[in-house]
Amino acid sequence: MQRLRVRFARGEAVKFISHLDLMRLWQRALRRAGMPLAYSEGFNPHPRISLAAPLPLGVTSDAELMDILVSKWVSPHFFTGALSQQLPAGIEIRQVYPMSLTLPSLQSQVRFAEYRVEVETEEKNIEAKITSLLALKQLPWQHQRDTGPKSYDLRALIDDLWQISAQPAVGTIGMRLRCDSHGSGRPEQVTAALGFSQYPRSIHRTKLILETS
Repeated sequence: MQRLRVRFARGEAVKFISHLDLMRLWQRALRRAGMPLAYSEGFNPHPRISLAAPLPLGVTSDAELMDILVSKWVSPHFFTGALSQQLPAGIEIRQVYPMSLTLPSLQSQVRFAEYRVEVETEEKNIEAKITSLLALKQLPWQHQRDTGPKSYDLRALIDDLWQISAQPAVGTIGMRLRCDSHGSGRPEQVTAALGFSQYPRSIHRTKLILETS
């Protein structure tokens, strides 16, 4: 058995596909490519595929990570070539490499996610807003969910913020947000906390940071 880690991009064409549909897409592509998938045990076996951190609807990414277990050795080069022919526009494999079978699950290793976020603004320098927010010790926040409102400290989910650029009517902000079992920061909530009333023009995930120890 072999564990392959796949880093892939998710573009505009597929940014509104749900997590469940994305997993089905990958399963179909893997089967069509003839990959020797390893399956779980039990009454309803399913391919042993896991995604690091599901991407919210409407968000694009260069940094998605997925682990796939295959029942026999497959070269990363062959895997990339065969599978790329089965994937739709908007999904692009960037890297494939083998990982140890004994490592913890991919999901349990994720600690932070980095984003590039575009907001509509006439301000040429938004660093003052960023500095003020980062200086806060706490930032009480409430998020409305289907099950009702949830209150938490948004500041605890923000590791770092920085201004990338400022152009006429558009500012670009870099964000490193917490993304683990204790909570995940949402870029649109951070922009709201910074004082931007409009939903971001675009949200793009640039990196997933895993625990190294």
